[in-house]
Amino acid sequence: MNFKMQNKQNQLIERITPQHLVVGVDIAQHVHVARAVNFRGIVVALKAA
Repeated sequence: MNFKMQNKQNQLIERITPQHLVVGVDIAQHVHVARAVNFRGIVVALKAA
């Protein structure tokens, strides 16, 4: 069952194209961070508040 979950995740990752922008947000107690990453994994923007 774990293999099926990993396979599904890999299929979703493979669907990311150059037109996609991946945004990750970490909402912490004192410092919040957002990071935009392109399809190659290169950080496009980083914002800490």
